Amino acid sequence: MDMENRIVELFKKKPSEILNVYFTAGHPELNDTVDIIRCLDDAGVDLVEIGMPYSDPMADGETIQNSSQIALKNGMNLATLMAQVTEVRKHTQIPLIIMGYYNQMMQYGEERFLKTAHEAGVDGMIIPDLPMYVYEEKYKALFEQYGMTMSFLITPETSDERVRQADHLSDGFLYVVSKSSITGSASDISSSQETYFNHINSMKLQTPSLIGFGIHDKQTYDTACAHANGAIIGSAFIRALEGDGNLKENIERFVGRIR
Repeated sequence: MDMENRIVELFKKKPSEILNVYFTAGHPELNDTVDIIRCLDDAGVDLVEIGMPYSDPMADGETIQNSSQIALKNGMNLATLMAQVTEVRKHTQIPLIIMGYYNQMMQYGEERFLKTAHEAGVDGMIIPDLPMYVYEEKYKALFEQYGMTMSFLITPETSDERVRQADHLSDGFLYVVSKSSITGSASDISSSQETYFNHINSMKLQTPSLIGFGIHDKQTYDTACAHANGAIIGSAFIRALEGDGNLKENIERFVGRIR
């Protein structure tokens, strides 16, 4: 991976308490993307994960699914998103990840997708339904050619062998799914989840890790940070964006509550 990749550089510079915030491109309004990313950067977030709205998002809970439907109704598509990322790069160097689905990448044309994303200023990808062996055989070299990191997801059900494979193939970070459920649940982190995090740590993996799914407040963020390099917050942030008040105030208030 190219040493200039912003995600790689981030984890080198800051090995702990990384806050990665997810939102769906084109929600609440089609042209909010640039403002949301700039406000997150101003609020001190380390990494931004942009969801490409999709009609059938299998890993996502109700909150993110609803935001996806709104974004699609608003007219969000890949070409618009790439134009928005190009615009935001005039204002910020915050590392940016696109989270989407394999079908979207294929429909756009895989190499065209990676080339366009790279030229726009995207640093990495999360594609939950792209099988690891397909990535390794068909796409790994292309991702490297365009300086794009890949992050695979592991769950409490993932075998140790597959965890090691995900570790080997992920060059951004390993996405540690905190529980065997969809995104967006808002309970505290349980002792069985902590046991799982401890097991992953005992495997002495080489890739930095971020914990996601169910991280929604300071307590769950702090617990995740105690077991990984940081945490990913999505559904709770999307609900905050939908609140009363202006975008900037809602974002500042939300990030302030987490940290």
